[in-house]
Amino acid sequence: MGLDISLTVNGQPVRRSVSAQRLLITLLREDLGLTGTHPGCDTAQCGACTVLLDGAAVKSCNVLAVQADGAAVTTIEGLATEGGPLHPMQRAFGQHHALQCGYCTPGMVMRAVAMEREGVPAEPDAVCHALAGNLCRCTGYHGIVNATCQGLREMRGATP
Repeated sequence: MGLDISLTVNGQPVRRSVSAQRLLITLLREDLGLTGTHPGCDTAQCGACTVLLDGAAVKSCNVLAVQADGAAVTTIEGLATEGGPLHPMQRAFGQHHALQCGYCTPGMVMRAVAMEREGVPAEPDAVCHALAGNLCRCTGYHGIVNATCQGLREMRGATP
């Protein structure tokens, strides 16, 4: 027997009947086809599955779909409109080559976007601290930190 939930995903209303155990990542990937949210460790350690839940960064492998009932969820697919310009954080990640294999990138970008709301300063030490829950096994973080600083400055109105 399913539980009826309603949420907004990337600006679109969604109604589903889900089991009490269904994870948000499973709802996003399997039910809604939003595969930009990546499963990584399935234990909320790596951050590859990070999405925004009412603007806050959450690891969707550790959130039940029913916990998102009534909430707004933004995934990597929801940052830029189809055919429109990239989000400033997405642009900054490209400009700073802040990816290698790309697996962690959607979660990193979503975590970085949440930093603007959290008031994280666009400074390397503060960004490093705020990124501590998101892991990358390829890049060494230098480009990610620089991209996040630039993206935060742009999101706050500064020119690149």
